[in-house]
Amino acid sequence: MSRQSTGAKAPSTQGSQPGKLKANSLGLWDVVFMAVATSAPITVMSGNVPISVGYGVGTGTPATYIWATVILSVFAVAYVTMARYVTSTAAFYGFISRGLGRVFGLGTGYMVTFSYIVFEASIIGIFSYFGQLAFKDQLGLDINWVVFAVGGLVLIGMLTYFEISMAAKILTLLLATEIGILAVMAFGVLFNGGGPDGLMPETLNPVNVFLPNGLQVAAPGLAMFIAFWSWTGFESTVMYGEESKNPKKIIPIATMIAVTGVGVFYTFVSWMSVAGNGGAQAIALAQSDNPLDMFFHPTDVFVGHGWVLVMEWLMMTGSFACAMAFHNAAARYMYSLGREGVLPAALGKTHKKHGSPHIASFVQTGIAILWILGFFFLNQDPYTDLFTILAVLGTFSLLIVQTITMAAVFNYFRHNHPEEKMWRTKVAPILGGVGMLCVVIMMITNLDTAAGPAASSLLFKLIPYITAGLFIVGAGQALYLRKTNPIKYESIGHVVLADDAHGLLLDEQDVTHLSPVELSVAKALEETHGKLTLRDELELERELEREEDLR
Repeated sequence: MSRQSTGAKAPSTQGSQPGKLKANSLGLWDVVFMAVATSAPITVMSGNVPISVGYGVGTGTPATYIWATVILSVFAVAYVTMARYVTSTAAFYGFISRGLGRVFGLGTGYMVTFSYIVFEASIIGIFSYFGQLAFKDQLGLDINWVVFAVGGLVLIGMLTYFEISMAAKILTLLLATEIGILAVMAFGVLFNGGGPDGLMPETLNPVNVFLPNGLQVAAPGLAMFIAFWSWTGFESTVMYGEESKNPKKIIPIATMIAVTGVGVFYTFVSWMSVAGNGGAQAIALAQSDNPLDMFFHPTDVFVGHGWVLVMEWLMMTGSFACAMAFHNAAARYMYSLGREGVLPAALGKTHKKHGSPHIASFVQTGIAILWILGFFFLNQDPYTDLFTILAVLGTFSLLIVQTITMAAVFNYFRHNHPEEKMWRTKVAPILGGVGMLCVVIMMITNLDTAAGPAASSLLFKLIPYITAGLFIVGAGQALYLRKTNPIKYESIGHVVLADDAHGLLLDEQDVTHLSPVELSVAKALEETHGKLTLRDELELERELEREEDLR
């Protein structure tokens, strides 16, 4: 059975249909903004830069973003090359399933799905912290953080119920405002020639990543891990392929824009935040009880106090946008696993009108609320505990999956598409994989420091075991399906968008796992229906059962 005969397209229909996301909803810049929103520029800059300046490599922090931009750009070259041939909302899960096999694919699929699930609750933690701060400082209202957290999650659940284009418009607006306020601060510093030490161009020297730069001891591993942490979510561009216009073309472009554009912006803003304060002052503020002053102070001095008040509100809305973007990512991963029957099939349904994975979205909202309530009833802090622990938990799994993805891309192109350039299919995956492996090592060796006071908690100590457990459960389920349900096993990570973007395709490039009986039934179905779709799976299973009874 050839790829053309085994794979099958669902019939073309107008709008959405149950089980299918709404196609042609997102353009190039919609996808870019959706991905950049997960990186949360204002949250990343105000939250991560002070850690690196105060406890990593001091004033050499901007150089860490240069290193991260280069390494992630190489990673993205390999990543988007795979995306040109595989369009699936499963992203990492689909890539690894094709490159390293379905067992490895489902194991890592559970890891990455869990990462996005906890990321929303994590970001809502810092959203509620910013919200409580802004309302208290500017309105005199002391509202418990859990009100902001649960209210934010409910609002996200309501907004993501509708078609993805609505979420894209909201995220674009919120992202534009947070990028705008950071740019106002940065250009204010630049046009005024910097703070007491001038513009400090030496902070951009890549060698400074390995020096203390004003600190007593340098922690380059921590600083580099913090820098890479700042990009979390950029890879989500691929998740929106099934809902995009001309995904084979715009997803690769959107990914490269998200990686390099974010990198240039992060480098510039972190540089100006250091230069605006001066070397010694920047380190002192980063180590103070209110590290956000690293950004508030230069904004106040070079732009005006009114902009500081605006920045407080935009820190809140920016983190809300980030949480909403991660909600979309988590819902789409659950949807992908649900439509393949790996998770409950109800998760694989979509709204008939809006084409949104509404059931998976509702489930994600419920899970996030449970995380919030758990931390609240245990009297945990929304910033130092909820945000930090869950962010580290999700990042631990995600960076490991990103590293494995490079091995999958390399192995996939060893056997497919020999016409592709060696740089994209061999060199870039190797360099990207080595770079990401170094990041994973830095993450493991600096995990305690990155978590701060939260490192003493039981949940933090369980992080490696949770990650390993997720992989074992997924791999074990795949092995079980290979033995008991070969057809469902074949679909693991192999449901993609058809080349004409009109339906889903169960892409069977390798049918060696199917028995002669299963092959004969599949062929009979093809002769009858002219296609083998996901919806044929139940009929196929019934035929197999009848064949087994006859035998």
